Amino acid sequence: MEALVPIEVIEGKIFLIRGQKVMLDRDLAQLYGVETRVLNQAVRRNSARFPIDFMFSLTREEITRISQIVTSSGHRGTETLKYSKSVMTFTEHGVAMLSSILNSPKAIQVNIQIMRTFAKLRGIMLQHKDLARRLDDLEKKYDTQFKVVFDAIRQLMAPPEPKHKKIGFLQKKER
Repeated sequence: MEALVPIEVIEGKIFLIRGQKVMLDRDLAQLYGVETRVLNQAVRRNSARFPIDFMFSLTREEITRISQIVTSSGHRGTETLKYSKSVMTFTEHGVAMLSSILNSPKAIQVNIQIMRTFAKLRGIMLQHKDLARRLDDLEKKYDTQFKVVFDAIRQLMAPPEPKHKKIGFLQKKER
């Protein structure tokens, strides 16, 4: 059976906030095919099902930061994020709990795909940790002989540093 929503689309809607992988209320509403206010009303009616480790509101600063990420990555439909009064975020457990209050066939299928995406991301992170651990073990065993190789591998594993362009004018001497 073909997935209702591709995993790649869902991956693009998962953010790391406060050290947790979360999804925004408006992205979930879009995936489920409901309005954001309808999703949030259902959550408020079932607030006992959503403790703080399942769902939390973003601060104004977090909303601004996320809206910049969303805008720069070209997501459409969430450009009004920075003007929102409140934005709810749902952790993996919160998304799983949503399946108990949103019961349409589409919501059920989308929820299954979201759970698969979270599991895939968790597996990738575990593989990365396992690779780093193995590299540490090898480095201890062959410390000086392969130092250059280990350093090169670590550089490849490190996330790229963002490139910053200098802003302003150059004087004739600096050119």
